[in-house]
Amino acid sequence: MLPTEAILAAHRRNWDMIDTALSELDYDLLTRRPEDHCNSVAWILWHMSRVLDTFINTRLMSREQVWGKNGWVSQFNVPDHLEDRGVGWTEQDVSLWTPPEKDIQLGYYEEVKAVFNSSVHELTNDHLAESRIILPVETPRLVADALGQVTWDAIAHGGQIAYLRGLFVGNGWHR
Repeated sequence: MLPTEAILAAHRRNWDMIDTALSELDYDLLTRRPEDHCNSVAWILWHMSRVLDTFINTRLMSREQVWGKNGWVSQFNVPDHLEDRGVGWTEQDVSLWTPPEKDIQLGYYEEVKAVFNSSVHELTNDHLAESRIILPVETPRLVADALGQVTWDAIAHGGQIAYLRGLFVGNGWHR
């Protein structure tokens, strides 16, 4: 088994958990914040998708992001900035954001998943062993380490989405 297969297996399980959670949430529940200082499922999904899109396309593969290339940026009611992933957003920024309809949110998420999956399939062991600067970390690191970090980040956000689904709908966090 190639290391990339293990990475993709982790992402597939995470995506399955997220997909299950999202299937039970309507727009009101997607955009609901459990407390003023918390993020909504919509915001977490957008942020997670933006991080994966930025990482795999801009930072790792030197390609144009799905976000700009396919016009998603104009549909999410956020500043037209390719680096905006929600990092550094304040509580007020989050509260002022009006997420797009569910089908738009899911469309971007699904496209990022597909591109991430196909891009990781392209990576070889030589790619993974390459040491280089991969922002936002400004010191050289192995591509494998960066891929591990973004995988951990996505799984953490997947857990948040599944937890919020359970909080709002009940009946467990994952089936």
